[in-house]
Amino acid sequence: MPFTTTWHNLLDNIDELPPDATLVTPLSNKAFQITDNQEHRVLIQYRDDDETIPLQKDQFETLYQRIQDTHGEFELDRLPRGAEPYATVLSLHPRFEIDDREATITESEQSTGSPLVKAQETTDDADQEREEPDVDVYTDALLLIDALERHDLAALEDTETPALVNLYTLLSDVQRNANELRKEIRSLLLDRLHHDQPVSGQFGSVQRTTRRNRSLKDDELVLDAFESAGIERERLTTVDADKVDDALDVTQLSETDVYEIDEREYVRKADVNEDEKETRLQGLKDQLAATEGEEADQLRDEIDELEDQIAELTEFRSGRSFRDSEASG
Repeated sequence: MPFTTTWHNLLDNIDELPPDATLVTPLSNKAFQITDNQEHRVLIQYRDDDETIPLQKDQFETLYQRIQDTHGEFELDRLPRGAEPYATVLSLHPRFEIDDREATITESEQSTGSPLVKAQETTDDADQEREEPDVDVYTDALLLIDALERHDLAALEDTETPALVNLYTLLSDVQRNANELRKEIRSLLLDRLHHDQPVSGQFGSVQRTTRRNRSLKDDELVLDAFESAGIERERLTTVDADKVDDALDVTQLSETDVYEIDEREYVRKADVNEDEKETRLQGLKDQLAATEGEEADQLRDEIDELEDQIAELTEFRSGRSFRDSEASG
C-alpha cells in the first residue's frame, strides 16, 4: 500500500479522536495532545509546554519505511531524539501497533487500538469522589499529621517524653508501611520502565537502573583460580579485595572467577518537581478557603500530607549530584 493512502487513513483516524484525548510517548511517557492536523503535517503540544510542534508528513513516511525495512517490526529505541510522538501518532492507524513493554512498533493486518491514547485526565477535585484508600500508610499518615499539629516541632526539646514516643512510633509506622507500598509500586514499575529512560509523572520522575554488588568467593576457590593463572599463593597470602583486583589486572581471569556477582534492577527517583507540588498545594488551599464541613477536613488532611512530602523531598539529591560530591571529596 502506498504511503499516501496510509497517510490519509491516519488523518481520518486523527479526526475521530475526542477533542480532549491525551496521547503519551512510548518510551519517556510524556503526555501531549494533537491540536490540528493538516494536509502535510500534524500539530501537537506537550501537556506542560505552550509550544506547538509540527510533525511533518515526510518524517512519518520515513518511519513507515523503516518499519517496512525491518519486516514490519521497528525497535523504538532506534528513533532519533524527539521523534517518539511520530510513533504514537502513527499507532492511531489501525494497521500499526505499539508494544510499550517490548518497545516496538509493528505493522499488522489486524485492526488494533493504540495503548498510548487515553481520555483527558481531569484535575478538578470537585468532580472526583473522594474515598479513603484501604492501605495502612494512609491511616498512619493521618494520625501522624494530627500528632504533628498538636506539638511545636520547632521546640521538640520542650516536648514531654510520652508525646515524643507517640511521634516516634507514628513516624516509624509511616516509614515502614510507606516502604512496603513503595516496594509494591516499584515491582509494577520495573515491568514498565526501559533502562535509563526516565519516566515523568506530575510530581517527579523515576528511571530503571541496575545495582551491582560483588563479594569474594571462598578463599580456597580464589587462591586456586589465581594459582591456575600463574599467580603464586604466597603473593596473595590472605585473600584481600585490593590484592585480588591488582592480580586480575595481570591475568586472563574474569571477575566471575573470583567474585560472586549480584546485579539487581531497581527503580530510583530521578527528579522531583517541587514547583508542581507547590502549585498543587496552593490549589488545594484556595479550594479549602471556599469549602466548609467534612470535605474541608479531608482537604486539610491532604494539604498537610503534601506539605510533609514537600519538606522531605527538598532534601533529595539526585544520583548524579551524589556522585559529583563524592568526586569533589
